[in-house]
Amino acid sequence: MGNRAGSGGGGRCAAPARAADLSGLPPACIGVGPAETFRDEDEDVAYADAIRQAGGRAELHVWPGAFHGLGTFAPDAALSRDAREARTRWLRRLLARPAPGAG
Repeated sequence: MGNRAGSGGGGRCAAPARAADLSGLPPACIGVGPAETFRDEDEDVAYADAIRQAGGRAELHVWPGAFHGLGTFAPDAALSRDAREARTRWLRRLLARPAPGAG
C-alpha cells in the first residue's frame, strides 16, 4: 500500500475488513487465536460473519493457544500442523468446486 497505509486508500481488496461492501470478495479462510497480536478474536468472527452475510464464502478457525506467526515460530508444533492441515483441506475443497456461475 506504500504511503497509503493506514489512510483507508488502496481499495477493498487491499484492506477488505475496512470495506463497507464485502460482496464479490474471493473466498476467505480465517484463522485466529486468543493470543493474536494484530487482531482480536471477536473482530475476526465478525469479519467472517460479514463476508457470509454479503453472500461470500468464509471459513473461520479459532485455535486455542495460537498466536500470530505460530506456524513460523513453531512449525512442527501440533497446533501449527493442525492449522496448516485445515488450510490445506479448505484449499482442496475450494479448488474442487466449480466457480459460481460456471457452466
